Amino acid sequence: MRLLYDQASVRVPATSANLGPGFDAFGLAHRIHDVVHVRATTGATAVEVTGEGAGEVPDGETHLVVRALRAGLEYAGAPQAGLHLRCVNAIPHGRGMGSSAGAVVAGLVAARALIGDPDALADDAVLELATEFEGHPDNAAPALLGGATIAWMGPEARAARIEVHPEIACTVLIPTERLATHRARAALPRTVAHADAAFNAGRAGLLTLALTSRPDLMMAATEDRLHQDHRADAMMASVALVHRLRERGLPAVISGAGPSVLVLADVGPELEAELAGRWRVLHPRIDRDGAQILAR
Repeated sequence: MRLLYDQASVRVPATSANLGPGFDAFGLAHRIHDVVHVRATTGATAVEVTGEGAGEVPDGETHLVVRALRAGLEYAGAPQAGLHLRCVNAIPHGRGMGSSAGAVVAGLVAARALIGDPDALADDAVLELATEFEGHPDNAAPALLGGATIAWMGPEARAARIEVHPEIACTVLIPTERLATHRARAALPRTVAHADAAFNAGRAGLLTLALTSRPDLMMAATEDRLHQDHRADAMMASVALVHRLRERGLPAVISGAGPSVLVLADVGPELEAELAGRWRVLHPRIDRDGAQILAR
């Protein structure tokens, strides 16, 4: 195995995991993208970052995209090289929008692009490797495949894509505060009541129907008893906003581990103006393409 190309550009979307009841399983890709330009060199590895994370993330071998790219090359049996990366980032960091999963998938798809043989690093392998980095595939799956996805763990990580109904819109409300995923997970209880587990199982099934063919069921389909309220102490304003929006009939959920809030609807100009002082309001379309190789 050798590197067929010495440079490539890849693009990955932001993602929202969970979508309410689909904890660690459901995910949705947004048309908010990080773009990574990579060039193989004979010198030391260097990373330039503009946009989100600039001046905050490592600029060498410990950068997450570099680590993932090297894992992809190693998996495929391809040679390592010095790397020069230019990362143009739009995915917010520490906001529950899948920035780390996006970085990992970007690195793995960049490795595929440099190798030039998609079979050497197929989607199943990318998802499995990304899950080894992330610990679960709920963000990596939509970042890789696009659209809405349902992921599960067996002997290996797997995911299936579902086609989202064209009437479904998204509004993302991003606070200034950040929240580390490990802190959000630490707030979860070790056990849950059987009734709550059964409730979420039913709502997750309903969510599949709402996303694909029955948007009118979205309010009921996004109800959750497993994780959001348990995390309230870690993101009080976000959980309070979810309840406030739902009282107004809007299907709001915490985006991933938070603290961003995802509304699977248009919130309307009046409410948007009301929220604008405290929340950054985005209206991303659903990304139906997933990770893409833009150029070699």
